Amino acid sequence: MFTGLIEGLGEVAAIRHLGADMRFGIKPLFPFEKPVIGESVAVNGTCLTVETAENALLTFYASGETLSCSNISLLAPKSKVNLERALALGSRLGGHLVSGHVDTMGSVQSVREIGQSREITINFDREWAKYIIPKGSVALDGISLTVNTCGFDFLTVNVIPETWKVTTIADWHIGKKINIETDMIGKYILRSRYIEENKPQKSGITEDFLRENGFFA
Repeated sequence: MFTGLIEGLGEVAAIRHLGADMRFGIKPLFPFEKPVIGESVAVNGTCLTVETAENALLTFYASGETLSCSNISLLAPKSKVNLERALALGSRLGGHLVSGHVDTMGSVQSVREIGQSREITINFDREWAKYIIPKGSVALDGISLTVNTCGFDFLTVNVIPETWKVTTIADWHIGKKINIETDMIGKYILRSRYIEENKPQKSGITEDFLRENGFFA
């Protein structure tokens, strides 16, 4: 579990394609103290497992499924990525609950300066619109942000100077592919509603009904 508060940037050092899968190395550009083999790290909001940690280089393995729904597949040597280590039990939750399970990718439609902040518009497939609400939470490339406005195929967020400075957002441009993880709580609520509305109806045929209609002697 993560919070969407980016700890720092990493730089892709090497990539090796393995059929539909990929193994790659990332060099953290900030103090990444005591990395643990097997720990979870959100890379651009995608939950991945540390395979090795040697000489200030972390290696990860991404399956075909992960590559199919995230921008991990678009990384190249020297690419910058957002990094966040998993939330420790009892730590302060400053962003929102982020699972690291990317739902889909969107693309940057516009970046507009408003004072010292930037308003960014992201387009996405309409099937995800039901999970995104005004003033709700969304994780974009792993960054916890508040939705300003949204429609059937877009959302806008406001990015403050500090977030612009310490994340990859400063490198976003029109057409850039962005990982989107919608709000976890909203997904559970909609799933519960779906199950309730579609659960099998109890049959009206009972033993008394069959007896009354001559099926039993």
